[in-house]
Amino acid sequence: MAELWADPVAQVVIWGAAFAMLLVAGIYALGKIRGGASQKEPTASELLSNFRELHSRGGLSDAEFRTIKTNLAARLQEELKDNGETG
Repeated sequence: MAELWADPVAQVVIWGAAFAMLLVAGIYALGKIRGGASQKEPTASELLSNFRELHSRGGLSDAEFRTIKTNLAARLQEELKDNGETG
């Protein structure tokens, strides 16, 4: 076994394999982190409901709420189209 560690070619193979395993584990972990973040994004209808409630409590002016509704309208249409709904 000591001869294996003394061989420079064997050392390169062993360290290369260890590096490759660490690289694969890092890519896997990064994919899991990124995948979880994109799943937590609220839908346009949820955002609109939240902004409607904020507007009703006086947290948004009429002009601000109209601007938000206008900006979310296209996104809401896309979500409805992706779900096969009309509206």
